[in-house]
Amino acid sequence: MNALDITLLYLLAAVLGVVACRSMKLPPMLGYLFVGVVIGPHTLALAQNSAGIRYLAEFGVVFLMFVIGLEFSLPKLRAMRKLVFGLGLSQVVATIVLATLGSLVMDWFFPNWWKMDWRTALALGGVMAMSSTAIVIKLVAERLELDSDHGKRVVGVLLFQDLAVVPLLVLIPALGSPPEELATALGLAFVKAVLLLGLLLTWGQKWLRWWLKQVAMRKSEELFMLNLLLITLGLAWITEHAGLSMALGAFVAGMLISETEYKHQVETDIRPFHDVLLGLFFITIGMMLDWRLVLERWPLVLILVTLPVLFKLAVIAALARWMGAGLGTAVRTGLYLAQAGEFGFVLLTLAGQNQLVPPSLFNPILASMVLSMLATPFIIMKADWVVMKFVGSDWLMQSVAMTSIARQSMGKSGHVVICGYGRCGQNLARLLEKANIEYMALDLDPDRVQKAAKADHSVVYGDAARAQALVAAGVARAKAVAITYIDHASAMKVLAQLRQLAPDVPVVVRTLDDIHLDTLQAAGATEVVPEAIEASLMLASHALALVGVPMRKVLRLVQDQREARYSLLRGYFHGEDDNTADDLDNERLATFTVHAKSHALGRTLEHLNLEALGVKVVSLRCTGAKPGSCTPQTVLHDGDTLVLSGTSVALASAEDALTRG
Repeated sequence: MNALDITLLYLLAAVLGVVACRSMKLPPMLGYLFVGVVIGPHTLALAQNSAGIRYLAEFGVVFLMFVIGLEFSLPKLRAMRKLVFGLGLSQVVATIVLATLGSLVMDWFFPNWWKMDWRTALALGGVMAMSSTAIVIKLVAERLELDSDHGKRVVGVLLFQDLAVVPLLVLIPALGSPPEELATALGLAFVKAVLLLGLLLTWGQKWLRWWLKQVAMRKSEELFMLNLLLITLGLAWITEHAGLSMALGAFVAGMLISETEYKHQVETDIRPFHDVLLGLFFITIGMMLDWRLVLERWPLVLILVTLPVLFKLAVIAALARWMGAGLGTAVRTGLYLAQAGEFGFVLLTLAGQNQLVPPSLFNPILASMVLSMLATPFIIMKADWVVMKFVGSDWLMQSVAMTSIARQSMGKSGHVVICGYGRCGQNLARLLEKANIEYMALDLDPDRVQKAAKADHSVVYGDAARAQALVAAGVARAKAVAITYIDHASAMKVLAQLRQLAPDVPVVVRTLDDIHLDTLQAAGATEVVPEAIEASLMLASHALALVGVPMRKVLRLVQDQREARYSLLRGYFHGEDDNTADDLDNERLATFTVHAKSHALGRTLEHLNLEALGVKVVSLRCTGAKPGSCTPQTVLHDGDTLVLSGTSVALASAEDALTRG
């Protein structure tokens, strides 16, 4: 076959594989793996896994690591540090250590078919520590679980796994050195990595920012793209010739560009190269799989599929439980992360190239990884059933959560149910309060819910997409429902539940634009309101009108908001997802409760003079007093709560002054 024949064959196989997976709502990666097996030398032999094809496929890994580096965000790591460097670090270290020890024990008891030394065991431990970011993130996002308790833990672990690939890319080639040179090779690899990374990270960003600025000034998309490819592949070339790996250089290139103002443009430009070449990589992985050898050694393959999945499930669930997660959340986190990952293929291939994995084990291990990834969508789909079946306390915890919602909604009738208590939801709640209309808000950010509840807002932790939460919020007794988050899939899921539970209750839906207007209305939305600050005002006006407030009063309230130059819209209770670099200087809300040892105890707001610190007192809720009855001259007592507005720095100074003086 000539080059054109091979190219057309790969393209046809990729198209058919992706179409088949899309039709079954499975990740495209599984399609690439399957067609690689079919067209490979061990099945139809339509294509040979030549050195040229393998080298081209390595570029897929290069661009994958580049995109990971591009998405590397220090503010994001800071916001999720407890999950990333707590649960994520523990999972990777525990998996590598226990898997290494387990492999050595198997070598001791079954020397005839499981022969390996500690270097091979350590490399395979690194392979086992990886889970599939591409598959899991896609499925979690589609199931609207990114903000759930287990969803946040899953994202945190995957983020650390992506970072852990970097030292493993340095370690595995060094492990392939002869035993007498191993210590020297490890030391040399460490020194080279530190020196090279230190040099690139210290001087590279300044030079790169200047260079990209010069390129951008030429206003040529073609020139910008050429320079982008040159930088990515150039740094990959440097690290490869330094004895490290191409993928490490690409990761550094992505990290350097992520700190420049060209990050978003680069993400858009590089995406086609990343997706196509990564698909080619997975096709070549599938081509390496010899299914006949798998059938011959099927007991070993079955063991290698079952034991690692159960092992990772147990380790991750135990660590999540140890770090404070509920039993149901811990088991769900383990189920979502029990499979092998795409970086596992990268590390396994690298280990094979360095003669760390014997050929007799390479194919069974590869087959077990492919099978575990193929099973992942079905494991995640059945995760709720597994948890409910084997974790009896999960039913109890959900019942407690529903009881908490029902307790607050009990006695409410003719209220508005707010789905999502972000900025838009809080704006709506403020206007409803001014119109003396009760509301019940559901939100999935525990940090935001806790802060807002302390300020006496009617908000509870709950998933509006679950029928039980809507029933507990009294949706059947409500006069209206407002869906305040932009995500179209989430809104459709809530609408589907509402049409079954309360088909006659009017629903106002916020949306990004009018693309989905018809589908939302067909799904049961009474009104669909487009985007941003004006969207929140229009959403509030529709909701007020639907619950019977006179139109003249509605218009006056909205006009008052505009005339106040949106002053009430400047501060919001922040959750973990708001902790970004761009958001640090924005005005936000925070609550402070006076306690027995506070400096503020026995003093008045007038005496404290918080305005001098750049903080405004939005409201004061005094223990035992009616809302709105407290004044700046009111003496603060134990249990009084202040709602403060200001930047994060100003709020920190005010909290320090209120606490210690």
